[in-house]
Amino acid sequence: MGSPGPATMSLAGLGTAFGFRPSLGYLLGIIAGTTAVLLMIATGVTALILAQPLLLTALTILAGIYILYLAWKIATAPVGPLALRSDHPPAFVPGFSLAIANPKAFAAIGAVYAGHTLVVDNLTVDAVYKLGALTLVIVIVNTAWLAFGAAFSRVLTSPVTGRAANVLFATLLVVSVVWALAPA
Repeated sequence: MGSPGPATMSLAGLGTAFGFRPSLGYLLGIIAGTTAVLLMIATGVTALILAQPLLLTALTILAGIYILYLAWKIATAPVGPLALRSDHPPAFVPGFSLAIANPKAFAAIGAVYAGHTLVVDNLTVDAVYKLGALTLVIVIVNTAWLAFGAAFSRVLTSPVTGRAANVLFATLLVVSVVWALAPA
């Protein structure tokens, strides 16, 4: 669904910083939150949220603050062999919250959902097919980003290289948020 956004960058960064298994709670939060965004788009709830500029601004500010915190956590995560890592990665709720507050998710999913019709004669079946297909994409893409980060971490056995990778992922996370929030 386009270029990597805050959720996918955070998954790759957490995979690199903490490994695949320790980051599963966060992954499940991202998947559940992104699926909730999909359901809000499908049911029209998104229109109600977007009609409240103050709520949208507050969500964007909170998401930005959390992204900066998450970037710091990734940049300063322990480096070296996974077995020596004692810090805990974010869990379900932060992942869910980030996915819900991610403006790029609303834009990308909304464009794909509204831009395609799978079943012309039956809107209900069309909606069910789109929900199923997009949910599958959400699961596969987000799991792949976490797996990529975790696989990448195995190459980073040097503390200097590991720290550089963590800082790179943290920077990419912040840049992806700036990109997502920049006016078109």
